[in-house]
Amino acid sequence: MNPETSQLMATARHFTLQLSSTPRGARLARLLVGEQLRSWGLEAMSGPAEQVVAELASNAVTHGHVPGRDFRVRTIVTGAALRIEVTDTRGDRMPVGGALPADGEGGRGLQIVEALSRSWGVRPGPYPQKTVWAELPLR
Repeated sequence: MNPETSQLMATARHFTLQLSSTPRGARLARLLVGEQLRSWGLEAMSGPAEQVVAELASNAVTHGHVPGRDFRVRTIVTGAALRIEVTDTRGDRMPVGGALPADGEGGRGLQIVEALSRSWGVRPGPYPQKTVWAELPLR
């Protein structure tokens, strides 16, 4: 770890949860991240962040679910951004953003994430995991 990384981690706030890959786990992720942000004095961020967590956790439960395996939510506050990461165990199923499918089913969650965040993406691995992340500008 170089001195810059060490300094960054020393000034960053982070919060990690591991929850059951169920609708209840997704709901808890949203609620607990909102509470953590409020406890850090970031009340203005709690609404948009909770929405992003709700969408990403719902996707992890719906599309990234493997029986018996949990998903993880991590929030990191550094400098001028809040980074939200949701990791599940279906690295073989990557989310696709952009236009809605022709059948009108699905896809709206990632459009919400895209609208609320300054950037988002997917990081594969370690096998069999993937992490979907979004960065929101701090207000």
